[in-house]
This record gives sequence, structure tokens and C-alpha cells, in this order.
Amino acid sequence: MASSFGNFLRRSLRRTSRREGKDGSSAAENIPPRVPQGKLGERSSVFSGQFFFEYLVVVSLKKMADGHYEPKITYQFPKRENLLKGQKEEEERLLQAIPLFCFPDGNNWAPTTEFTSETFSFVLTNVDGSRKIGYCRRLLLIELTRPVDAHLEHVEFQALLQRLSPHLILHIFASAMLERRLIFLAEELSVLSQCIHAVAALLYPFTWAHTYIPVVPECLLDTVCCPTPFMVGIQMRHLERVLEQPMEEALIVDLCEGKIIRAVGDEEEILPGKLQNEMLVSLNRHNNNNNVHTSEQVNALVSEAFVHFFVRLVGHYASHIKWGRSGSGSFQERAFCKAIASKSCRRLVKKFVKTNMFSLFIEEAEKSRIPQEAYFQQKIIEYHEQKKHRRDS
Repeated sequence: MASSFGNFLRRSLRRTSRREGKDGSSAAENIPPRVPQGKLGERSSVFSGQFFFEYLVVVSLKKMADGHYEPKITYQFPKRENLLKGQKEEEERLLQAIPLFCFPDGNNWAPTTEFTSETFSFVLTNVDGSRKIGYCRRLLLIELTRPVDAHLEHVEFQALLQRLSPHLILHIFASAMLERRLIFLAEELSVLSQCIHAVAALLYPFTWAHTYIPVVPECLLDTVCCPTPFMVGIQMRHLERVLEQPMEEALIVDLCEGKIIRAVGDEEEILPGKLQNEMLVSLNRHNNNNNVHTSEQVNALVSEAFVHFFVRLVGHYASHIKWGRSGSGSFQERAFCKAIASKSCRRLVKKFVKTNMFSLFIEEAEKSRIPQEAYFQQKIIEYHEQKKHRRDS
């Protein structure tokens, strides 16, 4: 039976696939069979209660200073500790040999954009005659880079727009911006998760810095009694239990009916009227059923409205960071607030600068003159260029 399992593994490893990538790095996985601990060189069966392989390693071709490539182990599992001296020496010999057998042609490698994956085996023979069999799969690794606008990864604003009116979304956004307690109710776990992720994404370039549980397990329902800010999702069947909890002021949102069950009462007054109306117009336009947009288009359009809000409200933050000779910055909060002409905007900003999310954002900004959020900085530059163009025209 163990033999047939080994044959199955060998057949599965013979499958080949074609990958294309941007750089010339290649890698190989080496999977020698697992042997019992302390008995290197003896083969074990997966059916005898032992693991099937002794090591799993990733071997990559690394470019050296002289321009040639050498195979190096870049990942190893498991990493063994507390080995005896003899065991440690044997392990070192084994790990030194594996890269050479994975890439016996390593010196001849050069950057490439195409490589047909291949599978082969090799045998390592110890001085005592025992053998270890290595199974190697070679493939081209693709270099992945995140987009500049990475804050929309795994976000679906459409889920929010389908369940709540733009007016209510702005109430929720305003409450989240001031780091209040928010409870979302829905029966489906996917609805809770999607909508809470979407609300958190509206805060970009800032990040929700408090308790954040998209789906609260039943045993943790007393989380709603927490006196500090939180953003949580709870299944609708637990509504009565939630309302019975001795909780402080919180915004409770029913995603099934698209309404707010409980509110603080000032949500309508938090956001400056002019900016709020601009966002309402934008959300209503994107929420119009006559407009057919893909999920990506909806994400981009909705995000644009809220990023523009923050650009106009706090986009001048960088000009109020005073830099010392040591290279560290010091944010001038008072001057920052005074620079805002609109009284309603200034009133909101004076509250916003006291939140954890704003403090964390400024702490990062004070560390380097290079902005941390490239996409937000890009939008700030575009906004000022547009203002200059309007003045000049």
C-alpha cells in the first residue's frame, strides 16, 4: 500500500504547467520522504503514523556579485532545534547538497520570461550507504506588485449601496470618523463581512484603530458592552440579546431592512453641509440603477468621493509638519486647524485630530518627508493643480 501511494505521488508530480513572469528568478521545491525522528536515512510510511517527508525546502537562484546565479535555500520546513552534534552536522551536509541537485545546471541560468515547469527526482547517498530520495518541481516565480491604490483590495462597496441609502451611509461614515461604537446586524455572514469591510475602507487614508470584528461569535456578544470604540457585526437572530446588554451610546445598523435602529442623535450634524451634499450627489449618481457599473468601477467611483472629502478637509496636513535637523517632524496641530477657513470644517477637524486614526496617520507622516499613502498624496496634488488651473483660467 505504501508503494502504491508513492507511485501515486510520483505520477502527480509528473504533471507540468506553464507559468509566465516578469523577472528571471526560478525556484524549486525539494520534498524528500519523511523518516522517523532521530533515525535519519530510514524511510517511513505515511500509514505508520509518520509524516511523509523529512524536509520541504524552496531553492531559488540568487544573482551573485559577479553576475552568475547560485542556488540557495530560501525556505525550509521544519527548522529543527536541539539536535545532537552528529545530527546537526548531517543535517548541514544534507541542506548544502540539496540546492546543487535541484539546480545542477545553475551556472548556466539567465533571466527569462518563460519557463516550462518540470519535475524530476534525485538520490542522496550517505556515507553509511543509506539513501534519501528527493522530488523536485522547478517553476518560474512571478514577481507580484501591489497597485498604488491598494486600499480597495477585498472591498465591495456595492454590498453597502445595495442595502443602505447614501444618506445613511454618510451617517455611518461620520460616526466611524469620530470613532464611535458601531454595530451592524444581518443574518448572512457574508453581508456582515462585506459591509463592515466597506465601511472601514471609506476611512482611507486613515485606518480604524479600535476593536474590529466583522462577525462576532455568539459567546462574545458582550463585546457591545465595551466602553471603547468598536466596529462589529452580529447576526440578526441575536438582536434581542444585544439590545438587553448594558451598552453605552452606539449606532446600530440593520442591514436587512436598510435602517438605523439606534443612533446618538447628532449624525446629521457631524459632516459639513457643503461637503456632505457633494458626497450625496456622488453616491446617488453611482447608486442609480440606470447606471451599469462593474464592481471595480463602483469601488473606484465611491472611493473617489470619500478620498476627495479627506483631501479637502485635511489635505494640507503636510505643510504643517515642522522638520528638525535630525530629520524628524513635529505636527503643528493648532496652526493646522486655524488654516481651515470654513467654520463647519474647522469644527469637525478639531474633533477629528483627537482620534486615534488621525494620530497614527500623523505619527507615520512625522517619520519621513516621503508620504506613506502615495495614492492619497497623488489626489492632494491633483486637487491643488485643479485649483490653480481654475484660478488661472
